[in-house]
Amino acid sequence: MACRPLVHRPGASGVASSRDSIDDVHVCEPGLVVLEDITAGDEETAVVVMPRLDALRATSGVRPVRRVAGEPGVRTRLYADIRRPGSPNPV
Repeated sequence: MACRPLVHRPGASGVASSRDSIDDVHVCEPGLVVLEDITAGDEETAVVVMPRLDALRATSGVRPVRRVAGEPGVRTRLYADIRRPGSPNPV
């Protein structure tokens, strides 16, 4: 499977949705990371934290937030390339 590094924008090629499994393409090179199960008490908090992370490093941007039955809070996932700087104007 060929590695497809992150493109700095939501919905970019090679970036899966929050419900997809993590596979080799997400971490196929040094510097690519998956911040899985970012958990917050509510959707608003999760949506606020994602652009702040985007300001630090290139990320997949604001991702869908989901609830897991029987578990507290909401969850999301973020894909990041720590080799690249963040967005000066995160979404």
